[in-house]
Amino acid sequence: MKKIVSVVLCAAVAGMAFAAPAKKAAKTPAKAKAEFVIVESDVYSAGKEDPQLTAGIAQFLDMTPSVTNVSYKDAAADPKLANLDYSFLPLYLIKKNKDVRAKLEKHLEYGYAQENDDFIILPRQTRSGVYSSKTAKPNVMEIFVMSQCPYGAMAENLVVEAQKAGNFPKDKEVRVRYIVDYSDERGFNSLHGSGEWEENVRQLLIAKYYPSKFWKYLEIRNKDYRSSRWDKAMEQAGINPKKIMKKFDTEGLELLKEEAKYSKEYGVNASPTFLWEGQVQLDFGSASKIDGFGFLNPNASKAEAAAPAGSC
Repeated sequence: MKKIVSVVLCAAVAGMAFAAPAKKAAKTPAKAKAEFVIVESDVYSAGKEDPQLTAGIAQFLDMTPSVTNVSYKDAAADPKLANLDYSFLPLYLIKKNKDVRAKLEKHLEYGYAQENDDFIILPRQTRSGVYSSKTAKPNVMEIFVMSQCPYGAMAENLVVEAQKAGNFPKDKEVRVRYIVDYSDERGFNSLHGSGEWEENVRQLLIAKYYPSKFWKYLEIRNKDYRSSRWDKAMEQAGINPKKIMKKFDTEGLELLKEEAKYSKEYGVNASPTFLWEGQVQLDFGSASKIDGFGFLNPNASKAEAAAPAGSC
């Protein structure tokens, strides 16, 4: 009996000695790298990298981002970067290889991206940014709106509220610009219909001939900006509707054509869009960070606290 037990134990020990080792868990293969070169403004923070955007592009590529930030001046002096279009900053570049190109092939096909020998080029990726080639307009904030857009009206109302409360900066100016499409073949086209571009014309004429009453008119009109009784709003603001309408079909339409051209030059299509000093494109959040324009934060206004800061 002892001999049998001894043999069994020896066999068990031998089995343990020759058992196959447990398999280790397979390692997840490391992601490929996407090498970003981001050309940034030398002056304005709005022209810097947006880290969330970088992460989003890298996630789309399913790659790990490696980022090199380059100033506009340094990029212009680099032979590999010198001949690119820096009219809007930041400019996102990704070093080209077959994997990156394959991921972005559709973007290249549809014109959302471009390429050269070294890079896949992703222009105009950010809502905020800097127009490096535009002429500066010191201390001027331009607000691009659609006159019947609730968010555009909200932005205008915040200006009116700041003026009434004495919070508007004395050394700065606000100008309202209008978002509208125009062609000789189709005429004017506005997101909220013909009533909107017609209201744009009236407001442009008021700004020209009754500049001191322009914001008073907006204060009244924006209470019901879709109402057909714009003439009553004019009268309440001390404006002669007949004088405005006499110029509607001639001078007024020409003024709106200029607005269509101006908004197209900046590629603006969302209401409201803010343009600081003729060069820096901003949204509600970033515009309110400009010194003196904190009132453009809707959450800082009791009157607008319940409204989200969106756009049309």
